[in-house]
Amino acid sequence: MKNKNSEILKINELDIQFPIFGGVFQKTISTVHAVKKVTLSLMKGETLGIVGESGSGKSTLGNAILNVLRLTAPDVEISGKVSLLQNNKEIEILNLSRSEMKPYRKHIQMIFQDPYSSLNPRMIVKDIIREPLNINTDLSQSEKNEKVDWLLDKVGLSMEQSNRYPHEFSGGQRQRIGIARALATDPAIIIADEPVSALDVSIQAQIINLMMDLQDEFNLSILFIAHDLSVVKHISDRVGVMFSGELVEIQDTNQIFNHPKHDYTKELLRAIPQPDPKGRAERKVQRLKINDL
Repeated sequence: MKNKNSEILKINELDIQFPIFGGVFQKTISTVHAVKKVTLSLMKGETLGIVGESGSGKSTLGNAILNVLRLTAPDVEISGKVSLLQNNKEIEILNLSRSEMKPYRKHIQMIFQDPYSSLNPRMIVKDIIREPLNINTDLSQSEKNEKVDWLLDKVGLSMEQSNRYPHEFSGGQRQRIGIARALATDPAIIIADEPVSALDVSIQAQIINLMMDLQDEFNLSILFIAHDLSVVKHISDRVGVMFSGELVEIQDTNQIFNHPKHDYTKELLRAIPQPDPKGRAERKVQRLKINDL
C-alpha cells in the first residue's frame, strides 16, 4: 500500500440539522440532528470505512463532503469545517457556492449504492463515462474517447460494450460503469456510499477487489460507507462507527474487530453472521448419505 501519512481531507466539528416543517404555514416544528460534531481526517491512499445503521448519519456525512446537501435541502443548517488539502493548501469547501465548488468537484467523486438508478437509462455507456469529462475537463473529443476506452478496460469491461445501455448489463457490471465514471476526472478522493449492498455476495467480493486494485494503482483515498462491518473489514485501513449522528469510535480496522471500545461497535460485531463448523459438518454428512443412495 502507498504512503498514508499525509492528510487529504479534514472534517472538524461538522454538525448538520434538517428542519421539519408542519402546520398551515409550514413553520419549523422540529429538527433532525443528522450529524453531531463529527471530527475526522482522511489520509492519502487510505480507505476509511464508515459504518452505522440506517439513519446514523453516514450518508449525510458523505454528501456534506461532496457539498451537495444544500442542492436538495436548502434549509439545512450546517456548521463546522470540511477542508480539502491540496498543494500544501487547505481549502474549506463546506460553504462554497455551486460555481465556487466547480474547480474542486473533479477531485472528489462518488460511487452510488444503486448501480442502476444512478445511471441515465437513456444514455449509452460511453456517454455516461464521458459526461464528467465534458463538464470538468478541456480534453478534445478524441482524447475523451481514448480515456473512456481506457477506463472501461481498467474496470474490466470491453470497448464493444460501450455502445450499450445500462439495462443491458448485470448489477455488478453496472457498478463497474459507475466506478469508471467516478474515475474519469482523476479524483483524489472517492466517496463510496454502500457501493456493494445491492449486489450478490459473490459480486460484492469482485467489486471490493476491483476497488482495492484501483486504489493501489492510483493512490486513491476512499471513504467507504456501509452498514455492515463484515463488508468494510477487507477493504478498510481504519473504521469509524456512527450512531445517531455521532462518530462514537474510530480505530485501525484490526483494533475495531479485536478490541472494540464502544458498546454499539460491540453490538455491530455481534450481528456479523458467524460460521458454524458443526452445521457444515452435518451438511457434509448429509451430502455423503445422499451420494450413497
